Amino acid sequence: MTEARQVAGTVRGNSLESVRRHNLATVLRLVHHGGAVSRAELTRATGLNRSTIGALVTELVELGLVDEREPSPTARAGRPSPTVVPRDDVAAVAVNPEIDAVELALVGLGGAVFARARHPIALPTPDDVVAVVRLQLDDWGRAFAGTRVTAVGAAVPGLVRADDGLVRHAPHLGWRDAPLAAMLQASTGLSASAANDARLGALAERVFGAGRGVDDLVYVNGGASGIGAGVIAGGRPLGGAGGYAGELGHMRVGDAPARDSAGLAGTLEALVRRDALLVHLGADASEADESRHTPLARLEAAVATGPSAGLAGELEAQADVLGTALGNAVNLFDPSLVLLGGFLGVLLDGAGPVLRASMRRAGLEASVDAVRLDRPALGSDILAIGAAEIAFEGVLGDPAGALA
Repeated sequence: MTEARQVAGTVRGNSLESVRRHNLATVLRLVHHGGAVSRAELTRATGLNRSTIGALVTELVELGLVDEREPSPTARAGRPSPTVVPRDDVAAVAVNPEIDAVELALVGLGGAVFARARHPIALPTPDDVVAVVRLQLDDWGRAFAGTRVTAVGAAVPGLVRADDGLVRHAPHLGWRDAPLAAMLQASTGLSASAANDARLGALAERVFGAGRGVDDLVYVNGGASGIGAGVIAGGRPLGGAGGYAGELGHMRVGDAPARDSAGLAGTLEALVRRDALLVHLGADASEADESRHTPLARLEAAVATGPSAGLAGELEAQADVLGTALGNAVNLFDPSLVLLGGFLGVLLDGAGPVLRASMRRAGLEASVDAVRLDRPALGSDILAIGAAEIAFEGVLGDPAGALA
């Protein structure tokens, strides 16, 4: 421990110390989200003077969270500012339990995915997830010797309580009131967090993907587990009182008797279903080779090459329902961007005009005309990056305190 760190530690709680810790966190977050940021850019972004930025960067280097690199030569007069980058040996473990497997990723500061692992387990229990994480940590500990794993984050397809990571209900997994975050923390000895998977997908796209710089967006994803959504409002994830806000999949959009995973009738999730599209491909999703030709890839290929009459009709029918739900969402949240992930992106590609017309019928003209529809940019890394983002929150919020 350096003398400067010892002195700082003696004034913990002092207002000047609080300001320094806040500034330290601000600089680290800018580097984490920016990837490579010069000292001059940090000075402009924070409004702090150059000497203060220099001291903060030096402390982050001593903490082992960032490195400084000599800048590339430029034609500008004067000495170029050094570039600050995230260290590539600081990581978090991202966990995503699904109906057929537990998927894990080792994600570094800056959002780089270092490694992935998939453990096939049909309907994994919380105990299964904990055991898989413990096993994978041991394997990665040998493969990535020297890497500091700071925390674990879990992206769960269900309702997750915000304040403690309790999974209140994950219907596709059969979980109720599962203390997943507490179980992971007790097993690994690392700080652990959990949140709804779609909400983390929205967060990931906001900071590293198609939503960079967008303060108001809605992310809606469709997959084997149904439809989930996450909302970014005013640059922050919308959580609600318990952390359950944004469940657009359970929005009622029709009078059909079909029920969703929560038992609600006539909802978006009940009426817009991947399996109803897959039947028009001539094979069930279970017959697909998941490693080489996923159900989503087959749907995308069918749309790209020209869908059959049956598939085209189903695409339009589902796009009409999705458009109604999105029109209502636009009325509620007034986003500038709506991202459609999973098989919902296929509806945008294959029946975009129907989708947009339905949105206009359900939404206010001023809001709908201003919104942009797009697909996520992070692909298969989206949940890993989102789960790592909440795992890193302790370090990002208080770099010195979290590592102490």
